Amino acid sequence: MISLVIPVYNEEKIIGGTIADIRVFMDKTFGEDYEVIIVDDGSADGTLEIAKKSSGANIKIITHEKNRGKGGAVRTGMLAALGDVIFFTDCDLAYGLDVIREGYEFFLDGGNTDILIGSRRKHKEGFASYSFLRKFISLAYFKLLRIYGGIRSTTDSQSGIKGFRNGAAKQIFGLCECDGWAFDLEVLLIAEKLGFTIRELPVKIVNHGDSKIRLIKDSIKMLKEIAEIKKKVKKIK
Repeated sequence: MISLVIPVYNEEKIIGGTIADIRVFMDKTFGEDYEVIIVDDGSADGTLEIAKKSSGANIKIITHEKNRGKGGAVRTGMLAALGDVIFFTDCDLAYGLDVIREGYEFFLDGGNTDILIGSRRKHKEGFASYSFLRKFISLAYFKLLRIYGGIRSTTDSQSGIKGFRNGAAKQIFGLCECDGWAFDLEVLLIAEKLGFTIRELPVKIVNHGDSKIRLIKDSIKMLKEIAEIKKKVKKIK
């Protein structure tokens, strides 16, 4: 079985359409052998109500009473998922849904792959639809993670599409603590520390949603989170 985790926060404008698109795609691609877990991270708008109305067979809704952050929402969904393979992606389906099928097939054919990371840098059109500024910020942040964060296993740690075998997901996310935007770094550093096999799948953006990142405020917060993450990961045996 495959699980798909979608963290959501104040997405009332798109959540209904997203769930409808996912249901059609998953039914067609996987029959009944799937589950979708929508984690509402304390939304203050109508996201939760719309999600509940749109839910049904194979669609589960988990709620946080208060907003914790994307990292906390993803972690909740990953630990609740039952699939042999578990993916998470964003509510705007920025990379489309065909990538889920491609990723699942990669796990079937990819031998000992434990974790699959979508990489825009591996795709010739990975950043084709980005503005110069957004591309510059994305690449600069990743370089920061390579140098300061110490990430070595991927060319695109911040890609919003990642897949895990069940055992790897439970072990890694069971050790994660970061609720904020830097959670991807924590996941990958823990995976590296535990010796999991990480591979990449070339991806490109097909749907551009509005970024919720506040450039200056969240960047400062991320730097603090990275320092804390590095200290905690060093203690893992």
